[in-house]
Amino acid sequence: MEVYKDKQGIIKAIEAFKAKKLTIGMVPTMGALHQGHLQLVKKALNENDIVVVSIFVNPTQFDNKNDLVKYPRTLDADVSLLQTVSASKILVYAPTVKDIYEGKTVSQEFDFDGLEFEMEGRFRKGHFDGVGTIVKRFFEIVKPHKAYFGEKDFQQLTIIKKLVEKYHIPVTIVGCKIHRETNGLAMSSRNTRLKPEYKDAAPFIYKTLKTAKEKFGTKSASKVSEWVERQFAKHELLQLEYFIIADVKTLKPVKRKSNKKAYRAFIAVYADDIRLIDNIALN
Repeated sequence: MEVYKDKQGIIKAIEAFKAKKLTIGMVPTMGALHQGHLQLVKKALNENDIVVVSIFVNPTQFDNKNDLVKYPRTLDADVSLLQTVSASKILVYAPTVKDIYEGKTVSQEFDFDGLEFEMEGRFRKGHFDGVGTIVKRFFEIVKPHKAYFGEKDFQQLTIIKKLVEKYHIPVTIVGCKIHRETNGLAMSSRNTRLKPEYKDAAPFIYKTLKTAKEKFGTKSASKVSEWVERQFAKHELLQLEYFIIADVKTLKPVKRKSNKKAYRAFIAVYADDIRLIDNIALN
């Protein structure tokens, strides 16, 4: 499996494939790959001739520097895992910070029509400028035909679609369903850092989301939110940061339900010092 550490190498390889009229898919990741990532890669392989998997812990999207330092970096294991899917049709792009940012590790500033100020944007200042910067840079380097993102980061997925629309980037964004552990916990690279008692407790997040979905059928958004807040207030280990029911298009919190709109519930929870996010479609 070819692993490229600099953009010149990956660009040259992709140009050779495109000269043969082969299609390029891309799965951007921060590494510490798990089965959720592999589902994205498999979908990309089904829909493209070649898939580029980027592995890069992007410093500009971390508002918490401690989280950046602790974020797992497991390139050798990641490459071995990808080889179990395909050794010949996957290219790994694992650049250095210098290769991406060329000595200026700062974010570009974006206007995502207000999407960036909701939920994660309220709690993680500058996060989506960092996300937009790295994704736009990857699209400029790799120039994929399609790019694949998981719905666990639904707000990020929505913002990347907006990025592509506003900057007229010729790539199709494909959203992929959340991949879960057998106990319901949304798969995340951060799960590996959970202490045993928190790993046992964490499935409570999805269980609560499923009940919230049931309640949303007959109760108002505010009543459902109050119920969720009460459940976490009683929980000994998990601390709720936010629970929000939002319009899937604008990501704005719902004030009054409408049969003509689609809604999703979003949640962020601390398990000790590990921050976990999840969401569920409500209607």
